[in-house]
Amino acid sequence: MAYEIPVTQARAELADLINRVVYGGERVVVTRHGKPLVALVSAADLERLEAMADVDVDEEQVVSSVSSLRSTSSPSAGAGERQRFGIAAEHRGPNAT
Repeated sequence: MAYEIPVTQARAELADLINRVVYGGERVVVTRHGKPLVALVSAADLERLEAMADVDVDEEQVVSSVSSLRSTSSPSAGAGERQRFGIAAEHRGPNAT
């Protein structure tokens, strides 16, 4: 859990807050009127967050690519595509036989 501090107090204690983040491994949330404004995190935490964001984008691209493949109306018409892309199964709706 992050340590919360009002912005006015954070201004006065910035050096101490930086030390807490860097050396103490803490995360600090700076608030204004009780609402979060910014968070102070270590550079290592920031790198992990950015790496996770990159993975999310890659996953979205894969889902988008797979979703854009056209569905076929007959099983034999899509057999070539299934073989080409290594798809072992296909989803058929609840009314399919």
